Amino acid sequence: MSTPFDKGQSFVGTAATAPGPDGRQMLRDMSVIRRNPLEYLDQAWRRYGDVVQFPIPRPPSYLVNDPDGVRRVLVGNGRNYGKSTIQYRSLSLVTGEGLLVADTPVWRRQRPLVQPAFHHETLEHIVAHVDVAVTRMLEQWGGGAIGRVVDIDAAMMHAALEVVGHALFGTDLSADAERLASATLAALDVVIARARVPITPPAWIPTPGNRKLTRSVAELDEAVTRMMRERGSRPGSAPTDMLDLLMASRDDMGAGLTPVEIRDQVVTFIVAGHETVASALTWAWGLLAAHPEAQRRLQEESDEVLGGRPARFEDMARLPYAKAVFDETLRLYPPAWLITRKASEADELGGRAVPAGSLIILSPWLLHRHPELWRDPEAFRPQRFLDGEVDRTAFIPFGSGLRLCIGRDFANVEAVLMLASIAGRYRVEFPPGGRLPSAEPLVTVRPVGGMPLLVTAR
Repeated sequence: MSTPFDKGQSFVGTAATAPGPDGRQMLRDMSVIRRNPLEYLDQAWRRYGDVVQFPIPRPPSYLVNDPDGVRRVLVGNGRNYGKSTIQYRSLSLVTGEGLLVADTPVWRRQRPLVQPAFHHETLEHIVAHVDVAVTRMLEQWGGGAIGRVVDIDAAMMHAALEVVGHALFGTDLSADAERLASATLAALDVVIARARVPITPPAWIPTPGNRKLTRSVAELDEAVTRMMRERGSRPGSAPTDMLDLLMASRDDMGAGLTPVEIRDQVVTFIVAGHETVASALTWAWGLLAAHPEAQRRLQEESDEVLGGRPARFEDMARLPYAKAVFDETLRLYPPAWLITRKASEADELGGRAVPAGSLIILSPWLLHRHPELWRDPEAFRPQRFLDGEVDRTAFIPFGSGLRLCIGRDFANVEAVLMLASIAGRYRVEFPPGGRLPSAEPLVTVRPVGGMPLLVTAR
C-alpha cells in the first residue's frame, strides 16, 4: 500500500524512510495509545507492515517486527543498540542502574559480577524454595481448596516473591510479601503513567504520582537495607546466595560493587524476578483452564514423573510438556511485551534505513504472532514446542543476544516445577460465566481484573 511516507515526506526536517501514520492520524489515535499502546502497535504493524515509522522527529521512531530486523537489533548488530530510552529511564526510577536498565558501559561491568549468582548450583537450590512456596500457598487456600474460587494472579505473585526472597537473598519474604508486592506494583504503576505521556514533571516535584513512587521505593529500600544489615552481622561466612555474592564480588582490578550498586541489583531482581514469572504463570493457568485437554496432559505428566512427591531439580528433563506449556504461554503472553533500543549509528532494518539516534521499538508479543513464523499464531498449542516446528531465533520472551535476560534459567526452573507440582494435586477451571480476561500491557502483560479460577483438589 502506498503512503506519503513511501515518497519521502519529512517530519520537521527528518526524512521518512518507512511507511506509517501521519501526524493527524496519530493524534486521532492518541486515546488508544494512552489506553492500550500494545493494541496501537498491533494495528500499526498490520496496517503498514514489518517496519513502521511514526511521525516523531526527535528521536526518529520505528516499530520493527521484521524477523531479520529484530535479530539484527538484538544479535547481529546488537552493540549498535543501547538502552538509553524512555522505557528504561522510567524503570530506573525504581531499579536504579541495575542490570535490567543499565546502558552498555555500566552493564558490561555489572554482568560478570552478578553472573555467579545464576550458576547451576544456584538453580539447584531453587527447587526446595519452590516446594516451600507452593506448600504455603496451598495451606493459605484452606487445605484442599475444594470448589473455591481463587485469584490465581495474586497467588502466583505471592509465591514467586517468596521464591525470589529465599533463592536469591536467603531471606524469607513471606511475612512482607503482600507489602513488598504492593509497593512494587505501586511504583511500576507510576513508571507506566510517566512512560505514556510526552511530558512529565521532574521526580522532585511532589505530585500525587511522585509521592506514590517515593513511598513505594522507600519500602523497597527498607527491605534491602534490612537484608544487607542482617548479612553484615554474620561476617566471614561463605557466600550462599546472590546477596552474599554481590557483597563479596570483585572485578579484575579488585574493586567491588558499592552499596548503591548492590541496592540497585537487589531491587532489580525483586521487581523483575517475581512479577515476570508470576505474570507468565497466571496466564498459564488461565490458558490451561480454557484448554482442558492440555491441562489433562500436564496432569498425566506430573502423575508419571512426580507421583505426588516434591519436585527435584533432575525432574526438569522429565517434564517436557510442562516446559512446552510454559514456553507456549511465554509466546502468547510474553511478560516483557516491549523492548526498546537506541541506535548509536545509522543502520538498515527490514530493508529500511534508520538514522543514528533512532528509537527502535520491538515487541515479542507481535513477533510471536507473525504469520510467517508461526502456524496458527493465535492458538494455544504447547505441542508446537515439542514437534520441532518452532524457530527458536524468533522466540524472544527473555530477549536475545548480549542482553539476554540473566534470569532466564531461573525463571524456567521455577515456573516448570511450580506448574507440575500444582497440576499434580489440583485442577483449575473458570467459574460459571468466567473466561480468559483481557490483557493489559503494563510493565508486564497483566490480566484485567486478575485471574479468578475455581480450584479443585484432584
